[in-house]
Amino acid sequence: MRSAWRRAAALSCASALAIAAATTNYSPALAQSSGQVGGFTNPSSNAQLLLQADELVYDNDNQTITARGGVRIDYDGTILVASRVIYQETDGRLIAVGDVEILQPDGTRTFADEIDITDDFRDGFVNSLRVVTTDETRFAAESATRQNGEVTTFNNGIYTACNECVSKEGRPLWQIKAKKIIWNGEEKTVRFERATFEFIGVPLASIPVFTTSDPSVKRKTGFLIPSFKNSEELGFGLRVPYFINIAPNKDLTLAVTGYTKQGFLGEAEYRHRLENGVFTLKTAGIHQFDPDAFGVNEIDSTVENRGMIGTTGRFTINPRWAFGWNGMLQSDADFSKTYEIAGFNSTVFENNIYLTGIGERSYFDARTIYYDYQSASVFSRTEEEQAVVLPSVDYNYTLENPVAGGELSFNVFSRYLKRDEQDSRFNGDPTRSNFATPGVDADTYSLTAETEWKRTFITDGGLMITPLVHAQGNFTNLDDGTSGALSATNANLGGDGSYTRGMVTAGLELRYPILFSTSSATHILEPVAQVFARPDENQAGVLPNEDAQSLVFDANSLFARDKFSGYDRIEGGTRANLGLRYTGTFDNGWGIKAIFGQSYHLAGTNSFAQADTFNTGQNSGLETTRSDYVGAVSFTNGSNYSFDVGARFDEDDFEVQRADLAANYTGDRIKWRVGYAFIGSQPAYNYITDRQEVSSAASYEFAPNWSVFGGVTYDVENTFLDKYTVGIGYDCDCFKMRASYTEDRSTNTDAITKEYQLFLSFRTLGDFGETSDEFASTRY
Repeated sequence: MRSAWRRAAALSCASALAIAAATTNYSPALAQSSGQVGGFTNPSSNAQLLLQADELVYDNDNQTITARGGVRIDYDGTILVASRVIYQETDGRLIAVGDVEILQPDGTRTFADEIDITDDFRDGFVNSLRVVTTDETRFAAESATRQNGEVTTFNNGIYTACNECVSKEGRPLWQIKAKKIIWNGEEKTVRFERATFEFIGVPLASIPVFTTSDPSVKRKTGFLIPSFKNSEELGFGLRVPYFINIAPNKDLTLAVTGYTKQGFLGEAEYRHRLENGVFTLKTAGIHQFDPDAFGVNEIDSTVENRGMIGTTGRFTINPRWAFGWNGMLQSDADFSKTYEIAGFNSTVFENNIYLTGIGERSYFDARTIYYDYQSASVFSRTEEEQAVVLPSVDYNYTLENPVAGGELSFNVFSRYLKRDEQDSRFNGDPTRSNFATPGVDADTYSLTAETEWKRTFITDGGLMITPLVHAQGNFTNLDDGTSGALSATNANLGGDGSYTRGMVTAGLELRYPILFSTSSATHILEPVAQVFARPDENQAGVLPNEDAQSLVFDANSLFARDKFSGYDRIEGGTRANLGLRYTGTFDNGWGIKAIFGQSYHLAGTNSFAQADTFNTGQNSGLETTRSDYVGAVSFTNGSNYSFDVGARFDEDDFEVQRADLAANYTGDRIKWRVGYAFIGSQPAYNYITDRQEVSSAASYEFAPNWSVFGGVTYDVENTFLDKYTVGIGYDCDCFKMRASYTEDRSTNTDAITKEYQLFLSFRTLGDFGETSDEFASTRY
């Protein structure tokens, strides 16, 4: 009897597991629920069985085994609970009756009034079935039958991913109902018959019959979820993608987007994964029906047939080395941005081929680069003025063992640039007639090598002394350069030929951190003093400045040895930097960091007062003997609030020359962000007036699950809105919605783009549309 019961109990548990696995398989969650949908797995042959019941009866006449009253069977990690469990030896059927509940090892719970199945799992019946998966998706059916071990039919099935979003009557926010759901385990398909999608109890869509792959199939040829688009120039658009599974490691996605104003946009994307990486090939094109819908002076209005082709690649050669590329060719300068071709629609797209290597104490990077500047303006020459980098190579190595007790590092940088059209800009100062030249129409080769040694000593009194020695050499060759004087500023620009220059720096840094504490706070006050002695920079303005144009003097660069951002400029002359750092930590969770200081040119020629082809250093706050003052303060409570402000103040009257402010707050119902930027006039860079901008975004939950949101960017100097967004949103555990309206003023023309957006997200089903709410999360 014991062996028979063991067989019956084992079969009951295994049967329960089979039914639970089968029922979970039919969740329309599809691939999103793949963690819950594995097929039936036979229990371990070494599994131990534990049976609990009020009564156990073996009926020899009817050849049945019955467990009654609080039946619980634990077998191989699966738990079956029922009022009664019966095993019929004559026909090999197992029946569990009364409040049947099955808990699988993965956490999936199955509920039923009755389960009736054969001991080989080929045929069976489940009455009043309910399944709750580990990700809180729910499936129910009045009954389910299993035939031939492969085909299971659910009768009057309901699926939903809603747990908290339910009405007082218990109705989920959305659900899918089907008269029959038929799963074919051999063909790996799920067939829905007479399916209806309901939202807040209202049927929104009915489909007589559709078939999809079951959740165990991650890749299958078929249509993907459509999406909607809308803009003033393109009109309303519907995008329908079709996925073709070529092989387990490669696929093709075709998509057609129909726009009410511009016609049909076709797209194709091929993806191929290899053992060590992946590459993609993408193409898109359209014949525009109404180019006049765009602005008069916009590129989009001048062409009818438009298109692009793009490719990406990412490969891992070994754990230290990687290789890849990004590339795009398009019919005009703005196609991919206008039609939002995914992966290729940024304003500045970097075409590159790269090879990188990272060691424990070294770094290598080699790449070719060409920038596509996507602009709608027909007057823009930025695209033609971009240089081609063929290539740049950067290598850095730090010795593992100390040299003279200090750290010794080496760096080598090589770059070849080719530009066919010169980038020259009138500086905008009516009192001067010079130009800035961000890039010259020349072939330029540059090789830079540098080495640095530094060591930190700490005295008994806590003073930190760091001596430093740095040496740098550069070789540059210009071919077909502009030798004529473009202006007074560029009169020294060199012509064809080779040039060499070098710089040796000896530096000393002193830091004295002072720690003092109170009963509720800890404070660190650290005075910092630096001095760097070096000869004057040579050939400033003679050689083009390509990579050191973005000079920003602020608290972050106050203590930099060389404040130029690239290799084309080398800071010369003797300079001292003085400042004070402060760090405060308080018991209430708040923290403060602050820095304030000034830089002093002590001897030699001030590099920042020497004009180059881009006027770098002019209006920077460093071109005078005493620099402007710079400072920054940061507050945070470590959780939901932060405040950061940085500024540069005039050396004489303390007038603000540059300021940046950012504040963020994240509460239970309110989220907001405020930013402010101010840059004083910079005539040398063609900015003859101040620039000020305020940006802000906020979200407010005014009722459970409901919120309003918005964002604005305001040009203070020109007193107009650059961009604003207003919208409303809804969030719950199974559904997210964002509806918004945006107006955006073009950076190149006076055109204003108006855009309506609708974003809908149904958990486990998919997302539709896009959202401008920066606080929104599409994750559940």
